[in-house]
Amino acid sequence: MAEQIVAVRKNEDGGDIVEMKLSSGEVVDYKQAQQMADNGEIEHVNTFKGRDGEKHLRSDADGDPSNNLDNLPQF
Repeated sequence: MAEQIVAVRKNEDGGDIVEMKLSSGEVVDYKQAQQMADNGEIEHVNTFKGRDGEKHLRSDADGDPSNNLDNLPQF
């Protein structure tokens, strides 16, 4: 069964997510979470190429803003 992201840790200025806590309790960094999402190991998220040319991680669009990565609890 795939993991889910249940909480996030942001950088010092609070702008960027740098780590995620998974439903198993494991903490992974942003790049690791991207790879896991690409491999289907994390549910309800996907990666995309942004305007800046970099790969980014985002929640699947479902119309519920409460489960967007930026709105998850911090740890």
